[in-house]
Amino acid sequence: MSPAPVFDRLEHLLPLVQKPIQYVGGEVNAVQADWESANVRWALMYPDAYEVGAPNQGVQILYEVLNGQEGVLCERTYAVWPDLEALMREHEVPQFTVDSHRPVGAFDLLGVSFSTELGYTNMLTALDLAGIPLLAVERDASHPIVVAGGHAAFNPEPIADFIDAAVLGDGEQAVLALTEVVRAWKADGQPEGRAGLLQRIAASGVAYVPSLYDVEYLADGRIRRVVPRAAGVPWRVAKHTLMDLDGWDYPRAPLVPLAETVHERMSVEIFRGCTRGCRFCQAGMITRPVRERSKAGIAAMVERGLSATGYEEVGLLSLSSADHSEIAEVTTFLADCYSDSQTSLSLPSTRVDAFNVDLANELSRNGRRSGLTFAPEGGSERMRKVINKQVTEEDLIRTVATAYAAGWRQVKLYFMCGLPTETDDDVLQIARMAAEVIRVGREVSGRRDIRCTVSIGGFVPKPHTPFQWAAQLDHETTDARLALLRDAIRSNREYGKAIGFRYHDGKPGIIEGLLSRGDRRVGRVILAAWQDGARFDGWSAHFDFDRWARAAQHALADEPVDLDWFTVRERDHAEVLPWDHLDSGLDREWLWEDWQASLDESGVEDCRWTPCFDCGVCDQMGTHIQVGPTSVEIGMPANRAGSMA
Repeated sequence: MSPAPVFDRLEHLLPLVQKPIQYVGGEVNAVQADWESANVRWALMYPDAYEVGAPNQGVQILYEVLNGQEGVLCERTYAVWPDLEALMREHEVPQFTVDSHRPVGAFDLLGVSFSTELGYTNMLTALDLAGIPLLAVERDASHPIVVAGGHAAFNPEPIADFIDAAVLGDGEQAVLALTEVVRAWKADGQPEGRAGLLQRIAASGVAYVPSLYDVEYLADGRIRRVVPRAAGVPWRVAKHTLMDLDGWDYPRAPLVPLAETVHERMSVEIFRGCTRGCRFCQAGMITRPVRERSKAGIAAMVERGLSATGYEEVGLLSLSSADHSEIAEVTTFLADCYSDSQTSLSLPSTRVDAFNVDLANELSRNGRRSGLTFAPEGGSERMRKVINKQVTEEDLIRTVATAYAAGWRQVKLYFMCGLPTETDDDVLQIARMAAEVIRVGREVSGRRDIRCTVSIGGFVPKPHTPFQWAAQLDHETTDARLALLRDAIRSNREYGKAIGFRYHDGKPGIIEGLLSRGDRRVGRVILAAWQDGARFDGWSAHFDFDRWARAAQHALADEPVDLDWFTVRERDHAEVLPWDHLDSGLDREWLWEDWQASLDESGVEDCRWTPCFDCGVCDQMGTHIQVGPTSVEIGMPANRAGSMA
């Protein structure tokens, strides 16, 4: 029977909380599916507030893919703010979906998409509110299968005790394959209960099932090995790679939230993957190879999405959108199509060396200029060699000069602090570079209202990157360097007032580092921190470093490891890493050699335009790089052709 919606119990609580509209659902293009006609039912969760999670492209894609299948129902849920959490506990209202306000515990599967590891405690809150046992071992066939996805799922070991499975890589085909495993198990009469289903999932290779693997440790705390516990369970689990983006043109009808969200735009993913080889960038490493959407495919998605949503901004998304081999043709065509409308184009992610005046003009043709953000990442030329960010200071100055000359008044520059081999001087170079940006901007524009915002993030070593072996900089040194940089910017009498400075202190990065490269023992830390009140750890107003430090000290008291062991310690080549049995396609020896190359300050070119560097992805995954030019030309949308005649 269909579970009763909880909205009648929720509704009278909403006037008592902040932003109640985020819990009511009813968005444009939301799906209302029939519970009884479905035999596999998914709840998808983005473990953050609605305003952050609702625009998430990954969740929107999977939501539409699943709801497009016969016999499948999919609804969405998000983290509730602490004010509503307290009221839900008081009035016994369970975690609910926003589509029909059904209890999350009634679904067959709960998929949780992690963009960052700092969402782990929000998952625990949702599980607890839903009445789902926090520990996977305590669940039975009446509870949903909890599936982790997203970039953090490439090392799910810290949450291995809380999840039933983890999907690595692209989710579109994976969720359909997982759906079929569940459907077949249910049709067969649920043989062997929950354990039988998990065995089927593991044997299929569609997802990693942590409970079917044993982890053995050495006396010094390092991992000895990770081994399957049963026959038919693979020794290594591989990622999923979608090879035809044009064939998977989702979302076709993007959701339009009723509440304000962090991104008020319609987005189209124009390509997936990156082979620039930035050594710090997990996203670029784990999403290889590059797969471009065609010009015609992009144009069709923009036309359909605008018609379905009414948005006035189109974001052309990827890890570095200006790297699309036909970005000039795409932006010119779209600017032509919508030149007489209020529709603007934006490239939220733009490399310094891929931006030019023609692209700048197309993006601002209708007179609207969204902000420009460039990411040199390293403050000095030396650091950019270490991280393989092959952008020179000359490239940066030329690019910002182009932007200022084309009419932009504000540019944001993103850097990282705490990179391997970094010194105080490397960081202080950022102040000098920012001053030069202002000087050149005033010169080329002839104006003095030029501004530059410097934004600093702390470097966190990530799995499946060349820096996975690196020591993380302690938070005290990070904070000291940021203070030096702040003082250097403020002391510049000529340009300092034109330079904005934004940064995060080093403490959140240490906890992110613990969760990024931790093993199963870190699960105890997460649970202890959550029990002590940890929620919304990605928000500075809610993050409490001392709470996490206490949790680590308590949970790891009987282990030969501690918080520093997981973060500021460098790993050696022979050490078994917690994620070594999870296959991103990247050859481990290639990653190690690239780590050594970074210490030698030597670079690696982009394999899109050079011979293969044998990273392992294409031959091990059976994939290949897909770039233009595309053979199918794009035609003017019918509704725009008439208006331009």
